[in-house]
Formats: sequence, structure tokens, C-alpha cells
Amino acid sequence: MKLASYADGSRDGHLVVVSRDLTQAHHATGIATRLQQVLDDWGFLAPQLEDLAVQLNHGKLRHAFPFDPRKCLAPLPRGCGWAVMGGDGSVQRDMGQFAGPHQPLRAPADGRVALAAVSGDLAAASDAPAALDTLRLLTLAVDWRIDGELITTQCAPLAVTPDELGAAWASGRLQARLHRLHNGSKQAPRDVDAEPGAALARLARLRTLRAGQLAGVDLGVLDLSLAPGDSLLLDLKTADGASLFGAIDLDIAPPDTP
Repeated sequence: MKLASYADGSRDGHLVVVSRDLTQAHHATGIATRLQQVLDDWGFLAPQLEDLAVQLNHGKLRHAFPFDPRKCLAPLPRGCGWAVMGGDGSVQRDMGQFAGPHQPLRAPADGRVALAAVSGDLAAASDAPAALDTLRLLTLAVDWRIDGELITTQCAPLAVTPDELGAAWASGRLQARLHRLHNGSKQAPRDVDAEPGAALARLARLRTLRAGQLAGVDLGVLDLSLAPGDSLLLDLKTADGASLFGAIDLDIAPPDTP
């Protein structure tokens, strides 16, 4: 299933289920109002959301409405924590405040793309297979930094269960292509390969993880410094061009913007 958090003036937004082709959505209010509620009671609430998603994908919900990613916050605006696993074994942590996919940056910044894995409760010292069993959702994220200091983590509009990823997901690995538009110019797609279960296990090596913890697998594909007035679109897609998580699409404030 594909889940999103629509902005409604609250800190966490309200939960919606999104169709497989990203064209339709339906409020999940009768089941849960926030994504964190679902993560806290996954065994009970997730099957109900799956049923709703099946009905939505079959066009059986009378109150479905067109999905608009510009209304989305990050899927989990206030996670229980955020840590990015570097390819060199390093771990960088943050408290877990996440920006929506269309939120503009107020200053030029350097970006690093990650596959964000959302965990259920995971005991300390769990191995990778156990961590993979508690993997709940995946999304695309970018850490934005100025002079090496994290200013925000920006997420794609959708958080997606691994079973929804089709051929892009096999044996606990995501294999897809990152597409980029920089100032309207198409960049060559980059192949990415990520193993989120291993990242969660590494994060849980010395401590228990709570439901809602996010671990980012550094995809190592974006080395881009954005300047004032720039625009950027990032979209992780399958081999046949289907968007997995929706796009991160943002602008950088132009010079002298108050």
C-alpha cells in the first residue's frame, strides 16, 4: 500500500491511502488519523489500510479524490529519529524532523540522497533478517546541509510497503533508477541498490528501536550544490518508468527574497 500525510494545519497532517498509479486517494480517518498511530499498532491497523487500498485500486470507493502531492507533508513528519548509514560505515543521527516534498529551501545547500526505511519496534542487537521483518515502509529522502550541518531532511510524498514495489524489490533489496531534473535539464538516470534491513540492524546494534525510527541508506548518487534560484526534481523509478514514492520537487529561494 501507498500512504501519504495531507497537510491540515496540524503537526502530523492526516493520513490518506493512495492508489497504485498515484492518481487517486482516500482518507483513512475511519482507521487511523496519523501514520504514527499505524506504526504503533501495525498488526491491527495495517491490514485494514491494505483492504482500503485494494478497494481504492479497484475503483470501489465512492469518496475517492484526485491525489495531489503538493498537499503532502513528509509521510511521517515527526519520526522517532533519523540516522543515515554511509557507505564507509559511518552513522549520522538527527532528531527526526522532516520536510514535505515541495517545501522550498530558503538558502543554497548541498544534498545527499537516501532510501529511508521506517522501522517497527526492533530489539537491540537484532540481525539483518530480524530487522527486515520489522521493516514497515520505505520512502525517498534528501539530507540538506550547509557547511556540513544538517538543516532539514526532505521526503518524497509517499511511504510504501515493500510488497508494493514489485520487481524493484527482491531478497530484501531495492533496485531502481534515480531520475533528476536540475533547472529543467534532465540528468542521466543513476542505478541504485539498497539493503534497508542491514541499515536498520546496524542502527539497532547497541539500542532498541521504536516504531517510527527511520534509517537512511546513503545512495551515493547526488553530489550537487544548489544555488539561489535553482530548481530540482528527484524521482526514484522502476525500470519501466513507474514512480515508486512520488517526486521531491523544490525550488531554492532566489537572491534578495525576504
